[in-house]
Amino acid sequence: MKYVDDFRRKDIAGSLAARIAEAVDPARDYAFMEFCGGHTHAIFRYGVQDLMPPNLRFVHGPGCPVCVLPIPRIDNAIEMAERHGVILCTYGDMMRVPASKRRSLIRAKADGADIRMIYSTGDALQVARDNPGREVVFLAIGFETTTPPTAVAIRQARAEGLGNFSVFCNHVLTPAAIQHILQSPELREMGQVRIDGFLGPSHVSSIIGSAPYEYFAEEFQKPVVIAGFEPLDVMQATLMLIRQVNEGRFEVENEYTRVVTEQGNLKAQALVSEVFELRSSFEWRGLGEVPYSALRIRDEFADFDAERRFALTGSRGRDVKGCECPAILRGVKKPTDCKLFGTVCTPDNPQGSCMVSSEGSCAAYWSYGRFRIDKARAEAREAAA
Repeated sequence: MKYVDDFRRKDIAGSLAARIAEAVDPARDYAFMEFCGGHTHAIFRYGVQDLMPPNLRFVHGPGCPVCVLPIPRIDNAIEMAERHGVILCTYGDMMRVPASKRRSLIRAKADGADIRMIYSTGDALQVARDNPGREVVFLAIGFETTTPPTAVAIRQARAEGLGNFSVFCNHVLTPAAIQHILQSPELREMGQVRIDGFLGPSHVSSIIGSAPYEYFAEEFQKPVVIAGFEPLDVMQATLMLIRQVNEGRFEVENEYTRVVTEQGNLKAQALVSEVFELRSSFEWRGLGEVPYSALRIRDEFADFDAERRFALTGSRGRDVKGCECPAILRGVKKPTDCKLFGTVCTPDNPQGSCMVSSEGSCAAYWSYGRFRIDKARAEAREAAA
């Protein structure tokens, strides 16, 4: 198949659905976590869940970098803009994520802070060039996919001598988070669903390859199938997971072979390794402190590290009372289990990060009407009873 439309063909989807229905064991249930928010949206946009047998369900994981950024880090970004008077540059999804005291970057901007939405790291560098008398901070966020462009920006700033440019680094790592979900006793105490296997992230794996998942697939006996973002990708990967579970295999398989290789993008990995190093620990919203799950800027590039340049105060910001984003990010609850969903919390008035981000689970439920379908089915069951 060569074109995107080929991965959305109704006839092939029907054939895959029939093969999945035939492959599942009716005597057991299957629960597969799609770590990546892009998979969550593909599942809802194309109705993939409705094509699955009743004993198979998808569990939505913490695969949205905007959603997992803890409130104290957003508070720090606002602090730099307001207290230190920097020009803060960041991507659009970050602008409306709730911070402490019902604030956000966009509200801080409305109050007079110089906060600018950009589309690339190159845009942030240009802001620094255009404003040599101002400190410019790029709020860097994302998984392994967006980390190389940040590394390029830091190297470019050093090469040009842009002394007024720095990066507030919030890049996090996928394999560490998956491992934490599987082994953390703290998460078990907080509540966690059973997971039989993982749909491995697409774009992340194009950078790091499939090899990094092999350890916990074997250690925790959970199969991983790296899947593309199209509906047929998700369905084929699901079939591959079912077969592994049925056969008692715990391997890493790659459905997304047109993009992902075993070793990944070695040039991008070398670039990231040159500029960044592992943090010993980093807080994830919903997961708590996750060891070795994030990156910081190396000492060689310390002049471009906003955390070292500005004296940031500590923050104990917490989610809005009643917001279930932390439990949703762990896969323990669905968006419709949150009392705020669709009432107090909507895309126009988000109370949690899962409703703000374009990859958030709550945004997916809202955008594609999943909550209306779930409600109608619940009402039908009640009427039948």
